[in-house]
Amino acid sequence: MKEKPWSGRFSQETDALVEEFTQSVSVDANLYAQDIEGSIAHACMLHSVGFLTDAERDAIVDGLGAILNDIEEGVFEFDPALEDVHMNIEAELTRRIGEAGGKLHTARSRNDQVATDFRLYVRDSLEEILRLLRDFLTGLVDKAEAHVDTIIPGMTHLQHAQPVSFAHHLLAYVEMFLRDHDRFEDCMRRLNLCPLGSAALAGTPHPVDRFLTSDALGFDGPCNNSIDAVSDRDFACEALFCASLAMMHLSRLAEEIIVWNSKPYSFVELPDAYCTGSSIMPQKKNPDVAELVRGKVGGVYGGLVALLTTMKALPLAYNRDMQEDKKPVMEGLDTLMMCIEAMTGLVGGMEMNREALEKSLGEGFITATDVADYLAAQGVPFREAHRITGVMVSDLIARGRTLADLSADDFRKYSDAFEDDIVEAVTPENSVDRRTSFGGTARENVSRMILGARARIEDLGD
Repeated sequence: MKEKPWSGRFSQETDALVEEFTQSVSVDANLYAQDIEGSIAHACMLHSVGFLTDAERDAIVDGLGAILNDIEEGVFEFDPALEDVHMNIEAELTRRIGEAGGKLHTARSRNDQVATDFRLYVRDSLEEILRLLRDFLTGLVDKAEAHVDTIIPGMTHLQHAQPVSFAHHLLAYVEMFLRDHDRFEDCMRRLNLCPLGSAALAGTPHPVDRFLTSDALGFDGPCNNSIDAVSDRDFACEALFCASLAMMHLSRLAEEIIVWNSKPYSFVELPDAYCTGSSIMPQKKNPDVAELVRGKVGGVYGGLVALLTTMKALPLAYNRDMQEDKKPVMEGLDTLMMCIEAMTGLVGGMEMNREALEKSLGEGFITATDVADYLAAQGVPFREAHRITGVMVSDLIARGRTLADLSADDFRKYSDAFEDDIVEAVTPENSVDRRTSFGGTARENVSRMILGARARIEDLGD
């Protein structure tokens, strides 16, 4: 077995089972780029305070650059016997450049090293998530703009409730994902502090410049407390929480697409490129992308619960339990990124079935509330207007008729308050356009919402 960097204290070799049990390189090898970035910054800082000569710094920086290139080209082999990404890279660096490689770990511990690497990884992931969210938001607004005049049944309890502009419906999701974007940005603000220089937990007696290292890595500053710096995983929990909420929103949209695509509705036609078929039923075109988005939520939620459970009773400072922090975060953030991309394509290629929508709008007495509102506007107390409309609906159901079948005289059989304009007042289009209250579904409102949404999305990129 290979000699460990900490082997001086030990008289026995590590048991093979323990080596396998304790290794983390199978997961944290994903931190290689961040580990090398942090090590280069640390080496430059050590040089600035006099711990490394020019030649030693250059050898370290060049050596780390060569290792990075080898990893990205797939020719670097990580050894589980060296436990983690940090020891693998350091051991290879020392092998290549000699004594200078052994100086790199001056004034740091794997505790502050991994905390820094992990923050850099999460920050990089969140930056990509923010970019993907902006693209998705733009796609949603584009789709909304194309369907301001498309009327769909708005539902409660999966039953017809009131007609709404499809654009208005999509803009509800725009609000959700804008909040998600805000949450990720806010998470980034708390995350963006640098643990490096905290060493194991107590800081270091060496005259390090933590502000120099922090600046080099793009952090807003160093973590204030060395114990908190190595033991904090709030940023990881928060990132997974934000991811869980975003996945919930994606899942809600996915669920609606699945419903709209089902044959009882047939409101939408999904793009072939984002569907799959059946191995036995030739006619099938399944909304698998939407179903998988819905299904993958559980894994992200599970990762959040797993991480919270891991951290819930850990004493300060670093404990090996925290080795288990990276897998759920990496998997959760990767899942979210893939789901956002998939839903961007799915929504972008989705087409509305206007014939099916018109048919559905004629069912379920979807403008019954408009009848009650009409009577209320005529001075009838709303509760009485509600009762009259309910009686009317009950009668029509018994007779197999709908509101669209009624003339003005038919309406007046139920109340003298109805005038000739009642027939037009309860069409789905007029129902939509009469809802001019702030945030309502009137098409003039929705057009303004679209302009506002575009402006808000453009501001996100600043």
